[in-house]
Amino acid sequence: MQGKNKETYTGVAKFLDFLAKPENAAEWHQKTGYLPITKAAYDLTREQGFYEKNPGADTATRQMLNKPPLPFTKGLRLGNMPQIRVIVDEELESVWTGKKTPQQALDTAVERGNQLLRRFEKSTKS
Repeated sequence: MQGKNKETYTGVAKFLDFLAKPENAAEWHQKTGYLPITKAAYDLTREQGFYEKNPGADTATRQMLNKPPLPFTKGLRLGNMPQIRVIVDEELESVWTGKKTPQQALDTAVERGNQLLRRFEKSTKS
């Protein structure tokens, strides 16, 4: 999202904030069947009795919460996420060693990450 105006960034931030609110995330989870995006959404869904009315609907979520997260399982779930984490680490290292400015490293990380995401996207299209 490089080069957008302040209003666009503000709008994106508000949208992400909206999505992360437990009541919105819980509703999305319940209506789509996708995993809840926050533990608060999972907890709210459980408190609302959704899993009692829909036995088994929490199986995948319980499996995800069964073990502590590992470095490659934390955070966002994207295609090629482990490789993207490596890219981010490499680009941060280039900042720490003075080889790139923070902006240069960020731009490169975005470019390299987007290439991986496009490759993943192509591989999953039918």
